[in-house]
Formats: sequence, C-alpha cells, structure tokens
Amino acid sequence: MLVSCDRYAAFRQRRVIVKARLVALRGQGFDGAKAHMRYVERDGTTRDGGRGQLYGAESDKVDRNAWLDQAKGDRHQFRFIVSAEDGADYEDLKPLTRRLMARMEEDVGTRLDWVAVDHFNTGHPHILRSKDDRGQDLIVARDYISHGLRERACELVDLDLGPRTDAAIEQRLRAEVGRERLTSIDRSLIRDAEANGLASSAARGAFDQAIRTGRLKTLERLGLATQLGAAHWRLAPDLADTLRRMGERGDIIRTMQRAYAARDDAPAIADQVIYDPAAPGARAIVGRIIERGLSDEINDRHYLIVEATDGRSHYVDIGRGDNVGALGDGAIARIAPAEYGVRDVDRTVVNVAAANGGRYTIDARLRHDQAATQAFAGSACSQA
Repeated sequence: MLVSCDRYAAFRQRRVIVKARLVALRGQGFDGAKAHMRYVERDGTTRDGGRGQLYGAESDKVDRNAWLDQAKGDRHQFRFIVSAEDGADYEDLKPLTRRLMARMEEDVGTRLDWVAVDHFNTGHPHILRSKDDRGQDLIVARDYISHGLRERACELVDLDLGPRTDAAIEQRLRAEVGRERLTSIDRSLIRDAEANGLASSAARGAFDQAIRTGRLKTLERLGLATQLGAAHWRLAPDLADTLRRMGERGDIIRTMQRAYAARDDAPAIADQVIYDPAAPGARAIVGRIIERGLSDEINDRHYLIVEATDGRSHYVDIGRGDNVGALGDGAIARIAPAEYGVRDVDRTVVNVAAANGGRYTIDARLRHDQAATQAFAGSACSQA
C-alpha cells in the first residue's frame, strides 16, 4: 500500500533547545553557584527589561539565599537552559515550566526541588537540587538529560500551540534564506551533499527548489559555495563551523546594540568591535565598563562591554570571570592578552624527561635538582 508522506513532517513539531550541565558544589563550587544565581536574576531579563525573579513549583517568588542555604551540603547541582523557539507566543512561561518539571518528576520517580527564572532575551534557566525526596543523591540518566527532557518540552509546546501550519513553515524557511548563520536549510544541504561536497538545488516541489536555490546563492555571496553548472554548487568544507561562528558574531553585535539602545551616545557600528586576544598584534585596551553580563548562562561565561581609550567600544569575552567579580558598570578596566612563553620550569621538565627516556617523574625531578645543587656547590668551591 502506498502511503503519502507529509513533505513538511520534519518541521511540524515545535522546536525546543535544552542545554544541561552538572555542577559540583564542593570546595569553591558553592560560591560559584551563589554568583550564578545572582546573575540569572540580573536586570533586563523580563519583557519590559526589568529584573528577573526566581520562582518554584508552589511560589511565584523564591528567596535566592534561603533556597541556596538548603543546598549547602549537596554534592552537585543540575542546571538546565530551556529555550522554546516559540516561547515569545506565551504571555507567561511559568505554567509551561511547572508542567515540564512535573513531567520530569514522573519520569525520574521522585519529587524535585527546583527554581527557575524567565528570560525573554536569552534561554530560560532552571536550577535543580541534587537530592531526591528521600534526601539521597539524585541520579538522572544521561539519555534523559540529552534527549528525554527536550522531547517532553516539545510535547508540551505542541499541545499548547499546536503543530506548525504549512504557511508558518514556509514563512520560516523564507526567513532562513538570507540569514548569516547555520539554518535548517544548510543542514539539509550538507546532509544531501555528495562525498565531494557537491549540493544540488533540485527538490520535490517548486517552493522547496526555490528555497534551496536562494540559500545556495546566499552561501555563494558569503564565499561559502561555488556554483558549478545550472543546479549544482560545491559547498565549503568548513561550512557548518563558519556559519556557527557568523551566528555567534551576529549575536554579539545585537548584544552591543541592546546595551546602547537606551543611550543617546551610541557609537557607530564601525566603532563597535569584538576584542580578540589571539589576533595577530592584539594589544591591551583600557576603558570604562558600560555593561557586564552572561554570554553563556549554562557555563557561567561572562562578557564586558568596554568603552576604551582608542575611541571604540569592545565586546570582551572574559570566560568565567571569577577574578573580576567586583567590577561593575562604570569601573575602569585594563584588558590584555595572556602572555605565554617558555619558563624556566618548562625547560627543567624537558631536561628531566630527556635524561629519563622521555618520562618525567617526581623522583627524576628530585635527582635532577640534587645533581644541580651539587654542581653549583662544586662550582662555588672551585671559585673560592
């Protein structure tokens, strides 16, 4: 029996991205957890740009410090970022979050102690304690974290908003044609490309063919595809990685534009730059911090926007930022590339390994240091 296939079947389901991280709380981990929760409640996360508010299963307002005090003895903490592609269609995300966490409780077989905050400008953070309802360490299967939670979230959004219509899917694909980031069309082209990276614009329908042709012409304009004949293009071997980097750059530019949106003295686009310490000839910059935020909420990566003395505004990725916690808006900072070079200790390691068949051990190091000390003493005696 022939079965008709929905050509948009892969696009019907509402997309939800879930990122997860397991964070150890022992040692300095608890201090890091406190800092993380302060930042997820930072200003500018609500629809109107106001401060975020933690909430839980039963309450719309959870005290951060009180909730953390209960977790002081926990071994670890689960962090989730749940980002529904159509999250903006929800007037309030709290009911969706509570239903998702209730589904998770059913799946793992225990009540969960969690808090969340709604971010309308980035992902949607959830923080989960590592204890079950019996006070034991909570263990969650890797597959469930990788796939199960996302599937649960997709099911709920589908129930709330319904599957996408043909018109909505076609509108989304049209919007992807000119984007300077990795898109679903690119993934389809890469998947269908031949071993030599040759992609075809041919498709089952006129609309699909027009979409693929339009996207291939965009990639050609970006220098990421070369047309060969009427309907074939050779894709750049690093197409996906390049488009991801372009997307990240676009996100950074939008972050800088948001930072200046309420200011009357926003610099020209040409004067808004991304500081790259690894670039050839990179120099130190000094300037005033106008904004600090999280560039990666799941991994605690921070950024600064610095109005530097060179007359430009620099976006600076500072990583975890553990050593600059006191820096705030208006502070003066000096940003410089890390200096790397061969140190005396590096030379010693190489010498010890070379004298021991390529192996470096503590015992070999001690023998090396003792021999060096004796040689120095002998040299001093001979001079005397």
